[in-house]
Amino acid sequence: MKLELGRIYVNSIRFGDKTAMAGGVLTVCASDLEKLILEDEHIKAVRIELAAPGEKTRITPVKDVIEPRVKAEGPGGEFPGMIAKVDIVGSGRTHVLSGAAVVTCGRIVGFQEGIIDMSGPGADYTPFSKTNNIVLVIEPQEGLSQYEYEAAARNAGFKAAAYLGEAGREAKPDIVEVYETKPLFEGAAEMANLPKVGYVYMLQTQGLLHDTYVYGVDGKKIVPTILYPTEVMDGAIVSGNCVSACDKNTTYHHQNNPIIHDLFDRHGKELNFVGVIITNENVFLADKERSSNWTAKLCAFLGLDAVIISQEGFGNPDTDLIMNCKKIEAQGIKTVIVTDEYAGRDGLSQSLADADPAADAVVTGGNANQIIVLPPMDKIIGMPDYTDKIAGGFAGSLRPDGSIEAEIQVITGATNEIGFNRMTAREY
Repeated sequence: MKLELGRIYVNSIRFGDKTAMAGGVLTVCASDLEKLILEDEHIKAVRIELAAPGEKTRITPVKDVIEPRVKAEGPGGEFPGMIAKVDIVGSGRTHVLSGAAVVTCGRIVGFQEGIIDMSGPGADYTPFSKTNNIVLVIEPQEGLSQYEYEAAARNAGFKAAAYLGEAGREAKPDIVEVYETKPLFEGAAEMANLPKVGYVYMLQTQGLLHDTYVYGVDGKKIVPTILYPTEVMDGAIVSGNCVSACDKNTTYHHQNNPIIHDLFDRHGKELNFVGVIITNENVFLADKERSSNWTAKLCAFLGLDAVIISQEGFGNPDTDLIMNCKKIEAQGIKTVIVTDEYAGRDGLSQSLADADPAADAVVTGGNANQIIVLPPMDKIIGMPDYTDKIAGGFAGSLRPDGSIEAEIQVITGATNEIGFNRMTAREY
């Protein structure tokens, strides 16, 4: 399967009478976008605001982040099974408004949404301080349940991203990236001298608004299966999560998964990137056993020599991570796990809730319990009054002057477990 991503660089955004993309500037017609969002009877009102890198602006509470795209050539459409038909994506050409992002904002759960600071020390912890953001502050109809509110906000984000993506349909991309994974036996024959490497992609699917969707299907309802990497790159997986902001995989993360991109960079040179095995993170032990058994079985079935395993979330999903790791290692397949840590504010506590000697190659996204002080901002998009209750916050986190003292857990993408963050290691 071969996918072309035509990247159209967005250097700035502004409001105007017509939504269009020209000369690196994305012009957004707020009234047209508002009309589109309000087609959903569950939404009472939406406020559309812009946030650019470097501004003294805070966005909170952040629900999801989505990259605007359009299917320019080939089968399928944006967000299949959600707003487009359930066609197989991952081939043809998709145009990407690279540097722009739709941010959905609303107090859906209250303690597991996040913060994006466009400047200051908090901006160093989130990749979305570097994107030009179109923010949807979504107000639900009275009496709407959290589940209905989440679904309405989720779909509003996808509709907005698809609407904005249309501005790039006829534009000439600044760069075209080509990604291809050939059928299993064909690829193995062509790269017989290279190690066969796969990616085990753990999806947050614990329910109670901890959800991820695959071609529109709630990930709790699937058994582990195989995808072409380009399907993931082309919108087959989207977020429905209201989990801790620091290690949430937003839809933007799924669209731009760096593990997939890095494996493609080495594909045909250092390794044969065979494909992606998606698996879910479950609540009950029997479900964890089933999914990890199937995951290890699929790794062996594909004849893999090595896999990278990433997780989403912490605590309960640590068990899924370690079960996957040790069962795949038991098949004689080398593993590297990608996670983050909750090691306490002093960094001295146990980092993961589970462990095994087989997990001896680990990449960490950082310690989510690290304390940070976020200074006051000139502009707040959304509402900050729930900050003391957010995961990573505490009584008194929101100070009278508007500054926030909290763990970096409150920052969207701070310790992301597919490595899409801005931290690195430093040796003393």
